[in-house]
Amino acid sequence: MKRDAEKRPFFVCRVPTRYIGRVKRSLAFALVALACTTALPARAEPPVDPFFGADKAKHFTVSAALAASGYGLSAIVFDGYKHRAVLGATIALGAGYSKEVLDAVGFGTPSWKDFVWDVFGTGVGVGLAMALDAAFAPVTASRKTVPAPR
Repeated sequence: MKRDAEKRPFFVCRVPTRYIGRVKRSLAFALVALACTTALPARAEPPVDPFFGADKAKHFTVSAALAASGYGLSAIVFDGYKHRAVLGATIALGAGYSKEVLDAVGFGTPSWKDFVWDVFGTGVGVGLAMALDAAFAPVTASRKTVPAPR
């Protein structure tokens, strides 16, 4: 027994057979994590990203249009305005979030300011759609207006 220990180099360690699968998985995970973190491009200085840039107007406009369209198209499926608002907001915020994730992966320059403008646009789009829905919806028995007392 002692003779085997003397022949082995000092960096060889004996791992019980039952743990070999775990060790292999751990090493594979560590290598993948290392490859992912070191493969990201490094930038010397961050790009200038003003809060009121031209691309922010595009984020705002597209999010507002998606939110209003999602609200309007969901009228086919839902009767309540709350469900329509949630679906419109989900569509717009999902698209904005997906775009920022793609930017973060390497298809562009990620910016939290872009997502803030996506949120603003979503709020305006859903609000505008709800206002138009309330203005042009037919008056039902539950929404009849009562004249003010004189």
